[in-house]
Amino acid sequence: MKIAMLASEVVPFAKTGGLADVAGALPKFLSPLGLDLRVLMPLYRETKKKNLPLRRIIESLEMDWNGEKTPFSVWESREGTLGFLLIERDEYFDRDFLYGTPQGDYPDNGERFAFFSKAALETLKHLGFRPDVIHAHDWQAAIALALLKFAYAQDPFFAYTRSLFTIHNLAYQGLFEKELLGRIGLPDVLFSMEDLEFFGKVNYLKGGILYSTAVSTVSRRYSQEIQTPEFGYRLDGLLRKRRNRLFGILNGVDYADWNPATDKFIIRPFDPTYLDGKKECKKDLLRAFSLDTVKEETPVIGMVSRLAGQKGFDIVCESLEEIFKMGAVLVVLGTGEEVFQKALSAAREKSPGSLGLKIAFDESLSHKIYAGSDMFLIPSRYEPCGLTQMYSLRYGTVPVVRATGGLDDTIQEYDAAQGTGNGFKFQEYSAAALLSSLKKAITLHRQKERWRPLVQKAMACDFSWEISAREYLRLYQRLSAF
Repeated sequence: MKIAMLASEVVPFAKTGGLADVAGALPKFLSPLGLDLRVLMPLYRETKKKNLPLRRIIESLEMDWNGEKTPFSVWESREGTLGFLLIERDEYFDRDFLYGTPQGDYPDNGERFAFFSKAALETLKHLGFRPDVIHAHDWQAAIALALLKFAYAQDPFFAYTRSLFTIHNLAYQGLFEKELLGRIGLPDVLFSMEDLEFFGKVNYLKGGILYSTAVSTVSRRYSQEIQTPEFGYRLDGLLRKRRNRLFGILNGVDYADWNPATDKFIIRPFDPTYLDGKKECKKDLLRAFSLDTVKEETPVIGMVSRLAGQKGFDIVCESLEEIFKMGAVLVVLGTGEEVFQKALSAAREKSPGSLGLKIAFDESLSHKIYAGSDMFLIPSRYEPCGLTQMYSLRYGTVPVVRATGGLDDTIQEYDAAQGTGNGFKFQEYSAAALLSSLKKAITLHRQKERWRPLVQKAMACDFSWEISAREYLRLYQRLSAF
């Protein structure tokens, strides 16, 4: 089978979040299953700065765009039968950020990612790569499926192509003005409730749901949650209509990158049989946050996250004083909403010995947090899948999570009597529920003879991409029957 995967960010080329991890790792695990894959993404300034081994395979390919012949180039990175194709058009992608500045999104994002989507389809045609399945990720690639259905409806090249649309986060939908339709080559008649219109705007993500052969989400629980008004972001009715073509496949982890026995970012390797290395990693983590005076037995809680309401930072900020009263230290790495950056900065000023904070994206430090913390806190309001709890498990850092989406699918409440479970989770979205769950974890942490087996059990959990890749393969094979 030939698979063309479209995503707006892909590791190692460009990343803002978990989408890039998935789009970079999943193809590598699909390729050995006998699939011929091409992964298409824009060529950003961020990618150019990395000096990765890319070669230009298309110098200047022209396509009809906004009433003119518009050229773009294509660069390639190859790994056997797996090819990563990067669409170059500096007018749209040679910018400091992928989607917008700290002040807000780029106003032409609708045009930028429609250009990428159409250029991706034209690239496949130019290369003669006729896909059995086009697999588009999130709103930035969703409009490719609208183009496929309407702009390329009569094109024999795509006559037998099926499509899968994966929703990584339903909250981000790509909403734009009606006038955009004509500019990107779609008919104005699509501005109707049955098609792309959504409360007076064009909704790219809605197009992915409507026009794909099937839809998937990044966990089984999330595929159910988004069919409810609470999590459906006003698309729950449409998703219920498509429920027979809606599937949940849990994201995986690439353990080549996330393995404490081989991790190049941590000071000392460790594994379930040798946990002394984790103690050294804890000391190193505390040094990195200038918390050298913290005692070895103090529970350290880690967070690596976007600082956003979705990620539960309102109830985290509300809980800080009580967390510190429990005798715990919190270390936080991430960037995000200004209100939380300010609140956390103020809390650090007030309690410098209890809160470590770095407002940045720092790959090396994130690995140190996974390796050196005792617990990992993920109190999300909603969480389509979540990868951080899977990373923390592998590093023996016990997750404390809210029971939503992929967090609920992957974490089982620890039961001391039965010796089952791999972490702690709470149901209600509140500071009180968060603190109650943390208190259970901290109490157990003080009982070393019971804590160590839980750490080892966590490290034994297997959320490898091999399992998820086989589920995607089976879904690709099913699409031809729809």
